[in-house]
Amino acid sequence: MNWLRGPRWALLLAAVAATAPVAANNLDLVVAARQQVGVTVIYDGSYRKLAYPGGDVPLERGVCTDVVVRALRSARSLDLQKLVHEDMSAHFAAYPARRRWGAREPDANIDHRRVPNLMTWFDRSGQTRPSTAAAGDYLPGDLVAWDLGGGVLHIGIVSDRKAVNGVPLVIHNIGAGTREEDILFRYAIIGHYRL
Repeated sequence: MNWLRGPRWALLLAAVAATAPVAANNLDLVVAARQQVGVTVIYDGSYRKLAYPGGDVPLERGVCTDVVVRALRSARSLDLQKLVHEDMSAHFAAYPARRRWGAREPDANIDHRRVPNLMTWFDRSGQTRPSTAAAGDYLPGDLVAWDLGGGVLHIGIVSDRKAVNGVPLVIHNIGAGTREEDILFRYAIIGHYRL
């Protein structure tokens, strides 16, 4: 991919590295995600006009992507709203927005709140890891995306806590607010990312 070698991408990576200290085992992402449990209690994927950059829906509301967006903002000062919007603006055809939702241009209000767009951004920024059926391959702070069936996708953050069977729990919002649950292998994994 030529864009990975360009000076613009090098500047972006340098800026991210300078402002986002990486914690051992990504526990900072786990802590930031866990802080949303009991706070984000309403599943609400409705379209809203958001501030840019740094825009968010009210904290008591959100969807699965909001768990990820908020955790990365809190733990690493990474603004996926801005990062996804800038990359989509420069490489719109690389994202599924046109074919999946009929979008004609990037929309900073919603693009970062859609799982396929986050998956594309994580892949384009070199964060992809192999998707396996081995629990040990999923470390705390890893991001996992699933296909729930019927074209519905989901994303969550791997916890440092484990179920009785040794499988890591996942912090996510699948419809009843942010929760920490044993769902890692409940659905078909279609994406695995490590920042």
